[in-house]
Amino acid sequence: MSPRASRGRRRERLPRAERVAEIMRVAREVFCDKGYAQASTAQIAAQVGVVEGTLYRYFPSKRQLLVGVIEAFYESIFADYEQQLQGVRGTWNRLRFLIWKHLSVLHGDPAMCRLIIHELRPSPQYRQSSVYKLNQLYTQRTLAIVKEGIARGEFEAQVPLRIVRDMIFGCAEHHSWAYLRGEGRFSPDEAADAITNLIYRGLARAGADKAATVAGSVQRLERAVQRLEGLRTPGRQRRGAAKC
Repeated sequence: MSPRASRGRRRERLPRAERVAEIMRVAREVFCDKGYAQASTAQIAAQVGVVEGTLYRYFPSKRQLLVGVIEAFYESIFADYEQQLQGVRGTWNRLRFLIWKHLSVLHGDPAMCRLIIHELRPSPQYRQSSVYKLNQLYTQRTLAIVKEGIARGEFEAQVPLRIVRDMIFGCAEHHSWAYLRGEGRFSPDEAADAITNLIYRGLARAGADKAATVAGSVQRLERAVQRLEGLRTPGRQRRGAAKC
């Protein structure tokens, strides 16, 4: 038996979970590099080191493989959301954190975000898909903070939550659209400050906006001081890892 054939047989003996993880890792690289239309399951299988038929034992179609890759992407984003958010106090700061987190995902992994926006969302089956449900969970975290602001009396009681959601995420995607196409650049920090201020002030009850403005100014001053001292905030340390 040749060394190459021996390696192939050893790879076939991988446990199912490891094999699936390896296929998705390679598929993500190929999808991001070539785009969904130009990527082929034959190429993915070859890079994994298995025949194409083996790939279909785990993922019946290229579309289902793409869905699996994007599901794993969402789960990686969710992994540290709650833990990070626990250390953030105040409605303005919590809202700003989640807006910044979304912008950082767009900034950190534009290729994955393009796959979601261009390949999955336009599909007629999107609203019945697992990715749609994950996206709902994703946006509901931000709306939960808006509801907290209502409960605290910071925001008006009659807030159109769906419109607020569309304003936040639509604005973020529109602002980053050129960057997602590979043109220009944008700052997640600056954009998060601007969007948060606009949303908060638009929702705030009389008197609440002033307190939030002060809180936001203090946060920005603290970040500036940390930069001058050569420190890095926890959010900045993680930003490069958020990666869509």
